[in-house]
This record gives sequence, C-alpha cells and structure tokens, in this order.
Amino acid sequence: MNIKKSILVRVRVAFLAIVVFAICVAAKVGHIQFVEGEKWAKMEEEIMFDYKTVKATRGNIYSDNGSLLVTSLPFYKVAIDPTLAKEDVFKKGIDSLAMLLSRYYKDKSTVEYRRMLLDARASRKQYVIINRKQINYQTKKEMSSWPIFREGRYKGGVIFEKHDVRYRPFSNLSRRTVGYVNENGVGVGLEYSFNDVLGGQNGEALFQKIAGGVWKPVFDGNNTKAIDGLDIQTTLDINLQDVAETSLYRHMEQHDADEGTVVVMEVKTGHIKAISNLTRDGKGNYQEKYNIAVAGSIEPGSTFKAVTMIALLEETNIALTDNIETGNGLYNFYNRTVKDHDIGGYGTVSIQRAFEVSSNVAMAKLTDKYFGTKPEKFLKYVDDLKLSKPLGIQIAGETYPKITRPTDKSWSGITLPWMSYGYGFEISPLHTLTLYNAIANDGKMVKPIFVTSVNRADDKQKEFEPEVLNSKICSNKTLAQMKILLEAVVENGTAKSLKGTHYRIAGKTGTSQILEDGHYTKKYVTSFVGYFPAHAPKYSIIVLMKNPKGIFQYGSSVAGPVFKEIADNIYSRDLNLHTAMEKKVVFEEGVFPVIKSGHQEELSMLTNELGVSSHTATEEEWVKAAKNGSAVVWRKNAIVNDRVPDVTGMTFRDAIYVLEKSGLRVVHNGKGRVEEQSLPAGARFTKGSRIYIRLS
Repeated sequence: MNIKKSILVRVRVAFLAIVVFAICVAAKVGHIQFVEGEKWAKMEEEIMFDYKTVKATRGNIYSDNGSLLVTSLPFYKVAIDPTLAKEDVFKKGIDSLAMLLSRYYKDKSTVEYRRMLLDARASRKQYVIINRKQINYQTKKEMSSWPIFREGRYKGGVIFEKHDVRYRPFSNLSRRTVGYVNENGVGVGLEYSFNDVLGGQNGEALFQKIAGGVWKPVFDGNNTKAIDGLDIQTTLDINLQDVAETSLYRHMEQHDADEGTVVVMEVKTGHIKAISNLTRDGKGNYQEKYNIAVAGSIEPGSTFKAVTMIALLEETNIALTDNIETGNGLYNFYNRTVKDHDIGGYGTVSIQRAFEVSSNVAMAKLTDKYFGTKPEKFLKYVDDLKLSKPLGIQIAGETYPKITRPTDKSWSGITLPWMSYGYGFEISPLHTLTLYNAIANDGKMVKPIFVTSVNRADDKQKEFEPEVLNSKICSNKTLAQMKILLEAVVENGTAKSLKGTHYRIAGKTGTSQILEDGHYTKKYVTSFVGYFPAHAPKYSIIVLMKNPKGIFQYGSSVAGPVFKEIADNIYSRDLNLHTAMEKKVVFEEGVFPVIKSGHQEELSMLTNELGVSSHTATEEEWVKAAKNGSAVVWRKNAIVNDRVPDVTGMTFRDAIYVLEKSGLRVVHNGKGRVEEQSLPAGARFTKGSRIYIRLS
C-alpha cells in the first residue's frame, strides 16, 4: 500500500505542477486569473485518484454428480465516455444508439437519450452512466454490436462494469445448507464455512473520481489482478434433496407443524445426501430459516432409548428375553411420575417388548436399578457415543449439547431416570442420526460429511475422506442385539406402519413434550430415525417435526411416513438394493454337481446316487462340502447352543430347520440356497431373535 499511496501522491503533485505551469503561461500573456480557495479544493476533489477493491469471482458449489448448486453470473452496469468516439463515428451512430437504448431500457424516449449523449460530449464528460439497471452477459454481447458501442472501450467509449451475482439453478433447494455470505462477511451454511476458498483473493485497481462523485476505472500498471475462488464438491444428491424437501413440506402442511427437518446419510461414508430444514414463515408457507438439523437443540425423547439399551447391554448381564414389570404404565420416582404412552400400561413384558412399545417405565426402572448409584458410568456412554460435544462438522453454527452432570446444581434423583428416555437434556438431530448410522455401520461411527473436495476446475486441491469418530461403539454382541431391537420396533412395535415393503427398515420412533417457561406443554416434537435395508444398511435417515396439530402427534404417524416416502424413492432408483432375478439352473452332462452345505447323511446319499466319491473328515451331523479332485470331502459345520449357526450354502429346508431348532425366528427372501444371513455365524444371540436370510 505504501507504493500505491506514493503513486497517488505523485499523481496529485503532477496535477498541481501542470496547474502552476498553466498559471505562469497565462501570466506572461496577461490573462492570469486567480482561483479562490474553495473552488481550488473543489477542482482538486473532482480529479482525485484512489485504489479500490476489485472483487474476485466467487467459486461454484456442486452437487455429488457435478450439477451446479450455486454459481456466480456476471452482470454489467453500462456507462460511456462520449469524448472518445471520433466525430464521424459519433455523428453517424448517435440516432440509432439512442433508439436502441430507449427500446431496451424503456425509461427515456429516443430524443431524451440523444440529448443526454450530445450534452455529455459537448461538456467533455468522461463518464456517463447510461442506466443503473444491470444487464446480463447475453445482453452485453448484443449491446456490443450497437452503433458507437461496437467500436469498443477505447474508440467508442463504452464501459461495461462487471458485477458478479450469486445464482441458484435449483432456486431455494437446500438453501440453508448451501447458505450465503453478505457484503459484511456475515453468513451461514457452506458459503460461509468455506468462504476462504470460495471467495478467492480480491485485487486492487486505480480509479479516478470525476464530477458528480462518480469513480471511473483507470488502467494502471500497478493494478493487482483478482484471483478467482475455488469450487467445492458437496455430497448432496439434488434429486434426493428434491424428494426429501417435497415430502417434508407436504407432511408439515398436512399436520400444520411449526418446524421440521430431514437428513439422509450414506451409512459407510457419512456423506449427507439430502438435508432440509423448514420453518413456518407466518404467511401460510414454510421456508429454510435456520439449520434445525445442525443448530437445533432438542430433547430427543424415545430415540435416545438406543443409548440406554447400549449402556445396559454392555454393563449388565440382562437378556432381551428377561421380564420387566411396567405395571399400569405409571411409576413414581420421588415426587414425580413416569408415564407410558398407552393407558393401562403393558404389565409384565420382556425387555425386547418393552423397547418395541417404547415403555418409559421400563427404561427408567432399568436405568435406576443398574446406574442409580453410579450415574457417571451411564454418562460415560453418552460421552463415548459423541453426544456430549459438537461433532466438528464442516458447517459452522453447530449446537453444543446440553447434558446435565451429577456435579451440576440441577442434578437430582429423577435426572437419570428421565434421561433414560430422552428428557432433561438437549442434542441436535444430527447427533441422533450419527449414532443410529453407527449401529447400521457395524459399530463404526463416522463424522457427517457435506463437502468431499475443493477444486480448481478439474484439479482437486484438497479432498475430505470419511473420518471415524469411534471405531467401535459397543461389542459385537450388543450390536447384534441392538439391530434385533430396532428391527423389532418396525416389525412389531411403535413403527409397524412402516413394514410390508420389498426391503426391511430398522429404527426408533420418538415423541417428546416441548418445554416452555419451565413447564412441559401439550405440544410435541415427533421423530423417527433409522436405516435400511435392515440386513445390509446403505442409508440412514432422521425425520423430525415440531408441534404437529390434530389427532396424529406421534413419531410413527407424523415422521414415519416421510421416512418411508424417501426410502421408497431411494429403493426405486438404486438397483443395487434390489434382489437379482433368480438364475435359470442348467445342468450339463459331465459337470460336477453343486454341493455346498447340509445334513451329512443326506448329502452322502445324494453323492452316491450321482456316482460321486465322498469322504468324511468329521462325525458332525451338519457339514460343509469341499471339492478334492473328483471327490467331495465333508468338513465340520458345528451347531453350538446360543451361537448363530452358519447356514450359507444350505437349501431353504435345511436352513430353516437348523435356525428354528436353535431358537431363532427366520425371515427369508428369494429362492434356492442361502446366499447371505443377517446375523454373523458364531455370534451370541437370545432365544426368539430374528434372523434374515437371502436365498439365490
């Protein structure tokens, strides 16, 4: 800046020198006329030079497939230096130019535009704004062919001053997540969070202040060229975003809800494929006013019961088949009463059933029994599951969870029982989704990702890989039991309205009362969070609505249908989620028969009939087949109590016999031999657990 300031000083000194020289010449010829101080200052001010910022072109924001979410479009303000055009060019073209300007801007007549240009040229004005209305690039190209303008900047005097305007090809879709940055650098969303890379580096150029307080650009060798911003590639799927936002909007209208959010995450990577946040705008519509999923601080309600069950299964020896007395659905803790949803309660039920029907009494009693004297132990699970701190995502403005501790003044004997079913503390919906995504991801918790790379054109400047927050949130045994519980909620529990699809859903409903002025009201936050397909999860989704009106105010009837609509759309578009058509089996003479697994006596009889030699390496009843030259060798496939059998390769008849004899409930899909089983072979399980097998 020191160099530039010295240039400015030299310009002004040169100006003064020219004026002094002119005075001296005038004095010699006897025509000297002194200028008063005020007029001198005014003349100096009118010809001031200064360096001003030249803004860089802001980078683009792309969806996961390269579609433009936001870009910068050039718009131009049209001005002219009427003194630059040659006399014959100006005279010949002024009438046509005035007519064309009048037709385009429609604010002055042809005569008025002609008079404006003539007066400006006669008074030697070097900068005249034609119209303050900005034009786009196509109009600029058209105007560049008009009389006088077609001579260009130096011979015709036309000046097209560029101003970049942010443009969203998909209008308000995911508006809050994409965000904005205003002229003061204040903003939200990705635009603000990645402002340093998107914004580029502004340049500087010399401008001259002329009559009327207008600044005219001056081309100077010391100008600093602006460096355009980099692009960012997001994880958002624009088609899925449209489906999610449309579904949420429609159901919020249907239930007259105040606020709502939906987030779709890819299980393995943590990529956020869709996110919508809608708030009532006071005019009967909904808009994206703030990012509820990221910045919302909400009591999670019954969706938190997954945390309670993880802590109980990890720390105690309880089994899902153990019974718990819930009585008539009312249970007193000190001077407060825990209530279940259904009037009359559920009586004595298994722990699994208590979870299926979302019994508050059962969760509170179990938590108080096993953690009442050691609440820090319970809260350690809250901490390890990353629910007590911000996740550190790529979007600024993430809420800080509000978790009550035993050392806090507000802690009391009812705090832990109330916490067990999601009351008395606040987390964001994204925290809840990240936890359920970890269950779907075989216990690996990954951080939600919104941006995968920063690019300059096709050149990647920086990439963002999936980040693991917790490599294993619980043991394999607990994980298998949690999957059973979450599938059971949809099959037999509070979310059974979501069953009956071509794929299976696992998840948990949530309904929590809204706290206002220190008192719980009859207003509710309803939610459903889960993943699908249950046997091989690919996507996890959370849906949440605040204060729905009418008779339907629970997660299964308000948030669940939104989840189902989005999941159905994904399933219909993703062929990898579909079961392949059964292949036609063709037997060829001389080809070795397909023998994989089954009952040893029956398989030996079969090979004898086919004339295939077989040998045994075990006396076990159930075996796996291994080829040894032109013979078959039977290897051990032991069936052990309380362990999941390995039924891959078996026929459906053998598989269902083995699994049901072991105490498992079987659900199947397809025909032929078992290709895949949902519970890993050798894992511990509880009697009555459900296992899914896929046949092909």
